[in-house]
Amino acid sequence: MPGTLYLVATPIGNLEDITHRAIRILLEVNVIACEDTRHTRKLLNHYGIKTRAISYHEHNERDRATELLKLLEAGSDVAIVSDAGTPGISDPGFQLARLAIESGVQVVPVPGPSALIAALIASGLPTDEFLFGGFLPARSGARRTRLAELRSTPATLIFYEAPHRIAATLRDAFEILGEREAVVARELTKIHEEIARGRLSELATRFSTRERARGEMVLIIDRAVIESETKTEAAAASLAELVTTLENEGVDHRTALKKAARALGLSRDEAYRRLVAERGHRRI
Repeated sequence: MPGTLYLVATPIGNLEDITHRAIRILLEVNVIACEDTRHTRKLLNHYGIKTRAISYHEHNERDRATELLKLLEAGSDVAIVSDAGTPGISDPGFQLARLAIESGVQVVPVPGPSALIAALIASGLPTDEFLFGGFLPARSGARRTRLAELRSTPATLIFYEAPHRIAATLRDAFEILGEREAVVARELTKIHEEIARGRLSELATRFSTRERARGEMVLIIDRAVIESETKTEAAAASLAELVTTLENEGVDHRTALKKAARALGLSRDEAYRRLVAERGHRRI
């Protein structure tokens, strides 16, 4: 019989944040595949776990996944852990899990800490619907393009970000997404834990003027753009007037709305919402 592949979540900082089940699994499996064996050994030593650990990271993931699959098919149980949090979430784990499933090996999640979930529930921003975008592109042009693609997403946006890029990312987010409530969470569950809340413009200034912050960061951005009533009303009025003018010129409604949205720099969805607000909740 083949072995079982366990995806085991480990602490993102505080070593107490691990389940009894996770400890038992790590004690019982034949091999623990670690993103960094030296880092994971600190956790294993803390709980007296002597299980053999081997490296499994982004640079050897393909070759190591094949090797680990052979162990699983031979009957060994294998656990995957990342340096912190849940394996497979912006960390190695996906390739081996996919191979195991395709080979008929049982894959078992052992849930626990996740930085994105910890940051979200403490952010004070809507949790009913969210989109996790992993790491944004490192280059500004590609990052701004990605943010533009997500501008009309009706969900709270969550990203991981490196400390040396956080100020630039906040500036790009403010310029592309508009003013929104946002949160930067860093060093979660650690001694220097910080959850910075504010508007994108405020956080961009804060992280640009302070000494470079350390630690992995989670950036959370509200789905709603903050605008003054006057600005919103003026934009809606100019949109409605432009749509009406185009329709009077013989342009059909859909095309008129599309052209007006493009002229005012709005997405079609945002233009539709503003037009509904201006004309009332009747069919437009």
